[in-house]
Amino acid sequence: MSDANNASAPVPRGRGTGRLRGLPASASGWRWLPLSAAVIVADHAVKAWIMHHFSLFERVHVLSVLDIILTYNTGAAFSFLSQASGWQRWLFVALALGVSAALIVWMRRLNAGVHGLLACGLSLIVGGALGNMLDRLATGRVVDFIHVHWGHAYFPAFNIADSAITVGAVLLLIDAWRETRAAKRLRI
Repeated sequence: MSDANNASAPVPRGRGTGRLRGLPASASGWRWLPLSAAVIVADHAVKAWIMHHFSLFERVHVLSVLDIILTYNTGAAFSFLSQASGWQRWLFVALALGVSAALIVWMRRLNAGVHGLLACGLSLIVGGALGNMLDRLATGRVVDFIHVHWGHAYFPAFNIADSAITVGAVLLLIDAWRETRAAKRLRI
């Protein structure tokens, strides 16, 4: 028998949407799941500290553009649906679970060595989504405490989970930009 008959087929290395047969979980995007866990732990540790040491709307000026303040948000980003009657809590819990599950499945299909930036971004988004979801499950609202402002213009307060989601989304955009550039170079 020749060596060619005994050779195993190469593992496909697609963009991450195809199945990577034979790829162990430790080599997949799941390698980044501890980052998701770290985001959740850090988010909740800081939220617990803030709730223990601050009263509602108590403000500490840190920088001329940054305050720490205890606020709660029953809605989503920018207080979207915060005035609804309470049904939004379960909608946002279901969305966080659904999106996180889909992203974790996507991460499993990624080769972490090839798509590390993408897996990192997805992991940050999962950690942030689940961090805020745990707040919603426990109290029906999300604890926010980082308040950025410029003069009299105030950005809505946010937290570590929100920051992780934002950084994760930026990493996804950078990864997409890099993939587009690489594809253009291959066409030339």
